[in-house]
Amino acid sequence: MNKELNKDLTVGRPETVLWRFCLPLFGSIIFQQLYNIADSLVAGKFIGENALAAVGNSYEITLIFIAFAFGCNIGCSVAVSQLFGAKKHNELKTAVYTTLLASGALCAALMLFGLVSCPALLGLIHTPAEIWADSRLYLNIYILGLPFLFFYNIATGIFSALGDSKTPFLFLAASSTANVLADILFVAGFHMGVSGVAWATFLCQGVSCALALLVVLRRLAAIPVQGKVPLFSVGALKKIAAIAVPSILQQSFISVGNIIIQSVINDCGVGVTAGYSAAVKLNNLVITSFTTLGNGMSKYTAQNTGAGKLSRIREGFRAGVKMIWTLCAPLVFLYLAAAKILVTFFIHDPSELALASGAEFLYIVSPFYFIVSVKLVADGILRGAGRMKHFMTATFTDLLLRVALAKILAGRLGYLGIWCAWPIGWTISMALSVYFYRRGPWKISG
Repeated sequence: MNKELNKDLTVGRPETVLWRFCLPLFGSIIFQQLYNIADSLVAGKFIGENALAAVGNSYEITLIFIAFAFGCNIGCSVAVSQLFGAKKHNELKTAVYTTLLASGALCAALMLFGLVSCPALLGLIHTPAEIWADSRLYLNIYILGLPFLFFYNIATGIFSALGDSKTPFLFLAASSTANVLADILFVAGFHMGVSGVAWATFLCQGVSCALALLVVLRRLAAIPVQGKVPLFSVGALKKIAAIAVPSILQQSFISVGNIIIQSVINDCGVGVTAGYSAAVKLNNLVITSFTTLGNGMSKYTAQNTGAGKLSRIREGFRAGVKMIWTLCAPLVFLYLAAAKILVTFFIHDPSELALASGAEFLYIVSPFYFIVSVKLVADGILRGAGRMKHFMTATFTDLLLRVALAKILAGRLGYLGIWCAWPIGWTISMALSVYFYRRGPWKISG
């Protein structure tokens, strides 16, 4: 086993361990988000405001599929982290193979569902007629690339479960850079329109998926085992599903909630939809980055739980908050100081409504990144320790509040009321997450 690449997170000063492990994860998710940011940026700049609205509109539906891929990632990675921390290498390999087989079957079912239900999903979110065709085209191509999304996510989950956060970073840096170049080539060079944006992502994700799977399988082959390792285990599947299913449900309900919110936003007109599409990409860049750091906390917690070192979890929470706030401060300052400039990166000659609505979203939401980041650290610990009921309670509270408030406040304050739903949901759910964390078994451990 390559000890320089596979890192034991149960030894060393927690703050130092987390910085070394999580910083590459942070870099990785920045590049991961470049996929969607590049799609929106190229669509808005080289095609037009309607194209940006179509890609942004479709994005809310793609989050449903991303939720399933993320659930497979986190279910496998938490299980593998615990087995790695406990030095149970035979069970570790079986857990990986079981995840790959089960995820392949799940992915096939989702592809069939997506291709059949695409028109119904677009109708559900009140897709404006002028962007319907492009939205459907983008979604259909995206769905064809779901196997790449699934298996790439599983591969990166395995890397981080083994304490290696650098290899996924290198893959993403290369593939995301290639995606930006391919977007520009297909759209500006070949004049393929929205389909060019989708095919560029399809191609680059496919290459990165194949390379990641190749490397992770070679890495697993180097881990010593005793005897023959089963390729599938019902027991392993149950353990993985115990983490994966709640994570899928959580992410899926969030996606459904976002779809409902998107339908409310679409009723405000294409200008607001375009402004939101630009601003939410910037918002998702931050939230997904913080979520990835929270996932890093899950791996740290899982390994230390497997090793029986619960006291390190308390130290990890304090170090995690300190780390995430250090990264949060410059991002909040940037969004407050340059909101309108950042929105214009996505739209060529934006309308006044698109520019104003996008900038106001960032003004209202970004100061509360300090609040939601604490929630995500606490959530990461809850999930890594297998305390899924508490994790889901806090998450669903946030979701239900944001959806309900978006619909209620939109009638009174217009789109500004929708924007205000984010900070309220984050604040209340953060309080719940921290409360559940403080009641964990690490509170009384030695």
